Amino acid sequence: MTVIEQVTSPIKVCVVYHSPYGHTAKVAQYIAQGAEQAGADVHLISVAAPQWDLLDQADVLVMGCPTYMGSLTSALKQFMEDSSKRWLARTWQGKLAAGFTNGGGLSGDKLAVLQQINLFAMQHGMLWAGLPFMPTGRSPLDINRMSSFLGLMTQSDNASVEITPPEGDLETARKFGKYLAELRVKHSVV
Repeated sequence: MTVIEQVTSPIKVCVVYHSPYGHTAKVAQYIAQGAEQAGADVHLISVAAPQWDLLDQADVLVMGCPTYMGSLTSALKQFMEDSSKRWLARTWQGKLAAGFTNGGGLSGDKLAVLQQINLFAMQHGMLWAGLPFMPTGRSPLDINRMSSFLGLMTQSDNASVEITPPEGDLETARKFGKYLAELRVKHSVV
């Protein structure tokens, strides 16, 4: 029995993302897989077509985009601005929130993107969950190889989505999704 099966209804997780070339969407899919492994009801939502009702009903919102020029993408920023009625009504207050970003560089100022997503979540009164995994090394097969703790950072080479991000980054994403779903359950039964 998974942790989520111990509560009466499944935890609802929405993974909201912007992904112009598919790499960030791939990371979002692995986060969703991890949450599904924990028994969560998961929805992948592109910011191009936000499903506001699903977002309003979610227990966990995981948001991400590529890192462009040390910042989040304009599409994710537009999604944030479009949520202003929910901000005013405090619709998302108390939800668990987390962030992720993908970029070509090992750093590329990815931290700035996670900080922007974190601030957005705090504006909404959400509860932030970081990435709790200790780095296991620096190879493409290692977990949390970029030593990020505010949220998930992944890296894609200038290559097709079929071969990048590397397996360690994708496994970190899967573990992150599972952790978030289980964390929400833990706080639901306390």
